Amino acid sequence: MRRRQVFHMLGAAFAASALGGSNAFAQGRRVDSVGLQLYTLRNEMAEDFDGTLARVAELGYREMEFAGYYGRSASEVRQALADNGLVSPASHIQLNAIRENLAQEIEFAAELGQRFLVVPSLPGDERSLDDYRRHAETLNGAGEECSRAGLKMGYHNHGFEFEPTDGQIPYEILLANTDPDLVDMELDLFWIVDAGADPLEYFSAHPGRFSMLHVKDRAADGAMVDVGSGAIDFAGIFAHAETAGFRHYFVEHDNPGDGFTSVANSISHLRELQF
Repeated sequence: MRRRQVFHMLGAAFAASALGGSNAFAQGRRVDSVGLQLYTLRNEMAEDFDGTLARVAELGYREMEFAGYYGRSASEVRQALADNGLVSPASHIQLNAIRENLAQEIEFAAELGQRFLVVPSLPGDERSLDDYRRHAETLNGAGEECSRAGLKMGYHNHGFEFEPTDGQIPYEILLANTDPDLVDMELDLFWIVDAGADPLEYFSAHPGRFSMLHVKDRAADGAMVDVGSGAIDFAGIFAHAETAGFRHYFVEHDNPGDGFTSVANSISHLRELQF
């Protein structure tokens, strides 16, 4: 099922229009602890690390997913989190870091109390089907090392993993060849919808694999927008939390016009969302 069909599919599957964001089947549940992928505020973090964490805490965010530490030590980051009543369940780690210095990354993550190290993307020249099989082996191996420290590996998708390659979907190769006990998936809702794939099919086929979400909205014209300003029916998706395995909901916007305005708009919508 491709992009031109996905919003119709979502509406039919949820018995509510994805374009309208209907809560027709809302059961009164809410996201208990809203998280933020700090890549959204990368410029602000670079300019004022401590002040940025303080501001997002004031907005009501509680879980931080890091995309770099801007020269801070683990103890400095841990203290900044504690000072603002924040926790960090996860961070993004580049594939090369897994290959070259995984032990140090695990030690840093463990000191912060993190539970997941997430690979955010794959190099453009390593996306053949055989490459995906090798990446799955790499994730499994890293997951074994992580498990000894009480962590798991994770993989964050973009859209390219859903593009058919030689009759196969690369994302499905990753799912089929990674050990669920060692590797979880961080599902980016913007990118899976933008690719025209059906998230519900993945939840059904791979229950419990999707412990983390990137909560990102997509307008009908394909633009990335603040959560609640676009066409994705988050209530309909979140209603499948038990099947999918959702535990962490990280707001993200890749290129917001104003970072703090964007994250404020997004958490305001999520606070009111029922599913």
